Amino acid sequence: MHRNCMEIRIEGLTGYGEGLSLQKRALERVESSEVDGVIIMLEHRPVFTTGRSGGVENLLVDSDELTRLGIELHRADRGGNITYHGPGQLVAYPVFNLGKWRKDLPWYVSSLEEVVIQVLSDYGIEALRKPKYRGVWVGERKIAAVGIAVKRWITTHGLAFNIEVNKSHFELINPCGLKGLSVSSLNDLISPVCFSEVVDKMEEKFSLVFDTKFIKVSRGWLDGDANA
Repeated sequence: MHRNCMEIRIEGLTGYGEGLSLQKRALERVESSEVDGVIIMLEHRPVFTTGRSGGVENLLVDSDELTRLGIELHRADRGGNITYHGPGQLVAYPVFNLGKWRKDLPWYVSSLEEVVIQVLSDYGIEALRKPKYRGVWVGERKIAAVGIAVKRWITTHGLAFNIEVNKSHFELINPCGLKGLSVSSLNDLISPVCFSEVVDKMEEKFSLVFDTKFIKVSRGWLDGDANA
């Protein structure tokens, strides 16, 4: 099936609120059937987000400490519990009309996981899923988290892949609500790490897993810039 899909890469660090705004504008394009899907890839400024299953109870420091460290706290409308986003972590927000693929949420989440698994495989790293927990794991350490929202079969939110992230920030929470959870980052496993290369591989694997060619556009496209 031919699908009309766009890819937007945001340079620099993006605030979490701005990330939500970008998704909203992409959602409007997909809901209007102008395109079938948009994938936004970016790095966030340090932020903890809680999900629909809660998460504040898994924050291990108070608001004063968050302020001192320069870490924001937001509530998100995605599934899951508390997680962290920050520099050195690649966040992918696919805004997809699943009616153009499959109206099957377990398939969709597994496909997001598969994207990361295939990227890691290119680096000779064997990654896996765990039956009880969503995300991607290398051994007993989690390297990528998945949390989605879906309305009328259109997706928002997505996945976060640790590439060269500050893991000490994860120690301030019970990641995903799991006490004692250890996280991994790609730079723990290979050296050196080229962030832009990983982004290229992420695009390649999204194309393969979702059988779609993504057209690169700038963020101006979301604002209606025909030359973007």
